[in-house]
Amino acid sequence: MNMEMTASGGNLLLPVCVVLPFVGALAVYGIGRRNKRLRDMAANMVALAEFLVLLWLFLTFGKTGRQWFVLPDFGGVGLYLILDGFRALYGLLASFMWLVTTVFCGEYLRSYHNRNRYYLFTLFTLGGVMGVFLSGELMTTFLFFELMSFSSYVWVVHDETEGAMRAGGTYLAIAVGGGLVMLMGLFLLYTGLGAGAGGHLWTDELMLQVLSRSSYRYLLPAGVCLLIGFGAKAGAFPLHIWLPKAHPVAPAPASALLSGMLTKAGVFGVILISCGMFWHNRIWGTYMLLLGVVTMVLGAVLALFSVNLKRTLACSSLSQIGFILVGIGMCGLLGDENAAAVRGTLLHMVNHSLIKLVLFLAAGVIYQNLHRLELNEIRGFGRNKPLLQMIFLAGALGIGGVPLWNGYVSKTLLHESLVEYGTLLAEGAAAPLLLTAGQMRAIEWIFLVSGGLTVAYMAKLYVCIFVERNVDLEKQKAYDAMKGAYLGRVNGCLLAFCALLLTAAGLLPGVLMNPLADMGQSFFLAEGSAPVVRYFSPGNLKGALISLSVGGVIYLLVVRLWMMRAGAAGREYCNRLSERLDLEMLVYRPLLLRILPFVGGVLCRIADSLVDTLVILLRKTLLRDSALPYELPEGTVITHVTGLVLDHFVYWGRRLRSLGKEEKPVYGRRFEHRLAVLHSSVSEYNTAISRSMSFGLFLFCVGFLLTVVYLLVYYYF
Repeated sequence: MNMEMTASGGNLLLPVCVVLPFVGALAVYGIGRRNKRLRDMAANMVALAEFLVLLWLFLTFGKTGRQWFVLPDFGGVGLYLILDGFRALYGLLASFMWLVTTVFCGEYLRSYHNRNRYYLFTLFTLGGVMGVFLSGELMTTFLFFELMSFSSYVWVVHDETEGAMRAGGTYLAIAVGGGLVMLMGLFLLYTGLGAGAGGHLWTDELMLQVLSRSSYRYLLPAGVCLLIGFGAKAGAFPLHIWLPKAHPVAPAPASALLSGMLTKAGVFGVILISCGMFWHNRIWGTYMLLLGVVTMVLGAVLALFSVNLKRTLACSSLSQIGFILVGIGMCGLLGDENAAAVRGTLLHMVNHSLIKLVLFLAAGVIYQNLHRLELNEIRGFGRNKPLLQMIFLAGALGIGGVPLWNGYVSKTLLHESLVEYGTLLAEGAAAPLLLTAGQMRAIEWIFLVSGGLTVAYMAKLYVCIFVERNVDLEKQKAYDAMKGAYLGRVNGCLLAFCALLLTAAGLLPGVLMNPLADMGQSFFLAEGSAPVVRYFSPGNLKGALISLSVGGVIYLLVVRLWMMRAGAAGREYCNRLSERLDLEMLVYRPLLLRILPFVGGVLCRIADSLVDTLVILLRKTLLRDSALPYELPEGTVITHVTGLVLDHFVYWGRRLRSLGKEEKPVYGRRFEHRLAVLHSSVSEYNTAISRSMSFGLFLFCVGFLLTVVYLLVYYYF
């Protein structure tokens, strides 16, 4: 690859996929300053054009194969884009989701302010996402990853409420911190690999570069840094804190993209690390498996206890990212026999993206009509609304892993990979490194119970919105009166189509889902042939039935009996999870805003005292102070001597003029005093200037300019 990609060129449609959203965003913003309706149409056309370009690349990939585009001098580091099966698939999926949400915004954003700004940064984010998925070199990945993170920040703070600004601060802190740590990982990786082949870290040859050139003392720290950066955007524990905060305050179409696509950009990076740098590394695979288990369970528990619709869906995304991380961990543990894990991971990424598109947009329909998200407020809204009920139910059944819906297919493959590795350990075919057969059996049950928790919290949402009546009878009458006016025709058709996709993929996995897995399998460096999976065999159905049974029990015992309490008008949902258990408020903010500044202050005081003590000790012993003959009452030696000279000069001048007169001039010390006062005034001004920020910036600019001049002279002469 490095021999091919030495000059600019390649498929020009690849840079079009990245540049089109940025150019379109500026055009849409300019149009929106004059005509709002024309702006909506222009935004739809940009999204449609992007989708058509990616659809063409997807459909022709089988004939053209792997494609590339290189612009070596771009930004000093180059722009390297590649299209393979996985990138073609996820590029098409991203463009489809942007098209659906952009069209959906035409109706949804009518009551919102700053719609021009929303469209501008939405299309900017699309360009960033495309750049990430099409990137063929890690520095290109980093460039678009950061661009994506900063542009999507505007989604979170769009409403500009106190809650939105606070959530935006959390999101931005995680994005900036993760980006800096990721950059440090890239520097370590460049050092460990000797700057790679030709000075670059090619994403599809990362494994070969690591095996041939790696200095392993840099490899693990670099991998951990990159995992922190990518994992923060993916929403992996413990950097998941932005997910439950950002989704409830962002507009519903933005929430669908945050959950369904931006988290997958983070997963994209995690796959590059796990299947590239740590290819078939069982220690790294074990760590990813355990990280996935914690993320999976934590997200499911948070979703179960949440009483806010979009927060529940956000925590659900956290849990589903955990399922995906479990699959990535199994890719490393199973080695050459990881085909089931690879296909399950890939398909669950695709399924989760489509499911959250449906669920968040359905939540957007509810918020658009009620401007409420609390379960007790929206309770009963979906009664007598069969279209919305069908749409939401398709997403709920899909994410719950119910047979005949798409989520069941990917969860079955992930479960099969767990069972396969546990069997290998039990039979001695795989030597236990960190996990035993018994521990793998326990992880399998945690996987199934987490699936049950998913069923429980989705049942909670469905029953609350579509089955139960609101305790406020007047509200329920108003909800029932919205039969045909709650959802526009265009948005209704869009959501119905997306819901049918979920059902069709579950009914025909061999026709619709297996080809997608075949197309993207090579991105994971999977070498084994595609496994023959009988999705509806008794053994596979057994796992789904266990999760469904566990979910039913948890729903009855936890949701119906414990999470509901008697209110003034009837039984209401209540949050049994204390807000004090918020990881951000409990750990991160106290640590960063209180503990670290306090500890740093104490250490600085100790260091300052030690330095003072050392100086005093030296002055008392080796560097004793020399006794001064006298202490000047004011000024310095220079002002004292200069003043004396001037005073004597004045005195003798007056004496010469008074020759022959009876009165003789009196000697005075006026100049010495004046010079001492002037010196004190100048010293005060100098101190004030030297301690000012402006003076510091001025000196920095002067030094920077001198450095630039020196480099230019050195370079050219």
